[in-house]
Amino acid sequence: MSTRKSLHLATALIAVSGLALTACSSGTTPSESTQSGSQSAAGSSSAPAQDGDQLLGIVSITATDSNNARVIAGATEAAEAAGWKVEVVDAQGNADTANAAIRNFVSKEADAVFDLVFPVTSLGAGLQATQDAGIPVATWGGGLGDGVVMTTGDGAPFAEPATQALIDDMGGKGSVLALTYRTGQVCRDREGVFDEMLKEYPDITVTKSEVNIPGFLQDGARHATAWLAAHPEGSENLAIWGCWEDPTLGAISALQQQGRTDVLTYGINGSSAAIKAVQDGTLTATVYEDGKGEGAKMFEIVQDAIEAGDSWEQQTIDVPGILVTADNVESFLEDHPEALQ
Repeated sequence: MSTRKSLHLATALIAVSGLALTACSSGTTPSESTQSGSQSAAGSSSAPAQDGDQLLGIVSITATDSNNARVIAGATEAAEAAGWKVEVVDAQGNADTANAAIRNFVSKEADAVFDLVFPVTSLGAGLQATQDAGIPVATWGGGLGDGVVMTTGDGAPFAEPATQALIDDMGGKGSVLALTYRTGQVCRDREGVFDEMLKEYPDITVTKSEVNIPGFLQDGARHATAWLAAHPEGSENLAIWGCWEDPTLGAISALQQQGRTDVLTYGINGSSAAIKAVQDGTLTATVYEDGKGEGAKMFEIVQDAIEAGDSWEQQTIDVPGILVTADNVESFLEDHPEALQ
């Protein structure tokens, strides 16, 4: 049995920026990821990983989202370079599916599990199983809890530059449609930052509409269509904010259908689609996040935690974002050509 079976994880809790995603309807089945030839863990009959054949299990809230895909790619490349196998489960926004997948990884005797943005508070059954088995867990924006060796603290900080740009561009007054998603901790944290910053601007009226996973593009378009009907062109300063940019991109499709060019648009994560939208002027701003680098860093830290054993202390890794607007998008791409991949 792998030496990690004897790993006793430090349980000191560190205050971390919270996340929040609301649960989607139950009954969703995990879909297979094609990345790096990995297969879905849920329902798989694969034999447990043996000594010298280490397994990393990744549970993603949505593996098709570009930034989740970047994190998966970075973790997969790092793990495979170290001789590990990788299996990915797309939980499609469903915490029950995520818990089942984590428990299945435990039954396979996985050597580590990654959680991509599900709050640890929604993964009680899965995390209890990993803790009982001594399997280290790392979360991408999911927060810290018992048995979690590290988390990225990128939820709240990434919202700050996008929200400040919105406030500045609106001159502190007008109306905003905020597209939220409370099942995931990252969006929960970002919404909290948005709320806190907007408290200082009583002349900005906020309407909140929550999107689902799957279906965030369609929901973004649907919510924007309803909101635009109540906010005609020329009525006041208008903007749409998304806790990540995909719902905003859905809203942009509604703007285009109606020929509306008077609404500012903001997102977070810096997907290739978002960067292109900044280039063509349909997205006002996004905040770029190096998800691939974060995935690789998560694997590196988990290896350190396994080696450290009882002496390991939980860590929160903060990664700064880059605000990308029409003013700096070309210079940004000179420094980060990978952002369009």
